[in-house]
Amino acid sequence: MTRAPRISDNRKLKLIANTIRKDVIEMLEEAKSGHAAGSIGLADIFTALYFNVLYHDPKNPEWEDRDRFILSNGHVCPVLYAALANAGYFPKEELKTLRKLGSRLQGHPHRGALPGIENTSGPLSQGISIAVGMALVAKKDKKRWRVYAVVSDGEQQEGQTWEAVMLANKYKLGNLTVIMDRNNIQIDGFTEEVNPIEPIIAKYRAFGWNVIEVDGHNIQKLIDACEESKAVYERPTMIIAHTIPGKGIPFMEFLTEWHGKTPSKEQAVEACRFLELDRKEIEEV
Repeated sequence: MTRAPRISDNRKLKLIANTIRKDVIEMLEEAKSGHAAGSIGLADIFTALYFNVLYHDPKNPEWEDRDRFILSNGHVCPVLYAALANAGYFPKEELKTLRKLGSRLQGHPHRGALPGIENTSGPLSQGISIAVGMALVAKKDKKRWRVYAVVSDGEQQEGQTWEAVMLANKYKLGNLTVIMDRNNIQIDGFTEEVNPIEPIIAKYRAFGWNVIEVDGHNIQKLIDACEESKAVYERPTMIIAHTIPGKGIPFMEFLTEWHGKTPSKEQAVEACRFLELDRKEIEEV
C-alpha cells in the first residue's frame, strides 16, 4: 500500500485542526447558511483521520486500495470539505463557494461532485448502513482496505442505526471503525432531553461491538483508538468521542442554538480572534 504522508507530530496536527476550524468559520460566514457547532467540534477528529489514520491519496482519489470514509451526519460537511482541501484534494479557494448556486460544495456531500467524497448523505442514520455494506464487501472480497465512518449521537435515536449495528456484529466486521461525535446536542436541543440514548456504551457492547471511549479533542488518543481498532479482528469497533460543540470559540461552546446557525461577520472576526490565540499557544509549546 502507498498512502499520503502521515503526520505524527502532535503540534503539527493541532495546528492543522486550528486551521480547519478557521476555514469552517470563514466558509459559514461567507455562505450565511450551514451548521457551525458540530463542524467546529469535529475538527480534531477529521485531522486525526485525514492526516494520520486513513490510507488515502489526494492525488489519486479513486485509488482502489484506499480506506473508505463515510460521513453520516452530512450537515457537518464544512469540516469534511475543509479537511479535504487542506489535505490537497481540491484548491482551498473553493471553500468560499460553500452552499452557493453551482458550487461543488453543497449543504450535504454529494458523491461524484468532489474528489474524496465516498457517499451522498442527507437522511440521518444511513451512513452507518453504507459503511457496514462497504465493510462487508471488503471482507467477502478479502480486501485489505478498511472502512471508517463518523456518525452523530442524535442518529442513535434512529431505528435504521441498530439494524446496521446488528448486521455488522453478525458478519464480524473487524474492518469497520465508527466514530460517534458525542457532543450531546441536536437540532431540537440536548440529546438526553429530546430522546435519551444512554447507556450508549452498554448498548453497543450488548450488540457485540468493541467500544472505546475517548476525548474527541485529544488527537493522539483518537489516533491510538483507531490503531487499537485494527487489532480487533472479530468485531466492529465503535469509538465514542466526547466533543464540545463549537470547541475553541467560547460564545458557541455547549449552546444548542449553534447547531444550525452561522456567525455574523462580527462574530466570525471574534471567533477567528479566539482561534488565533489558541494557535499562538500551540506554536509556543
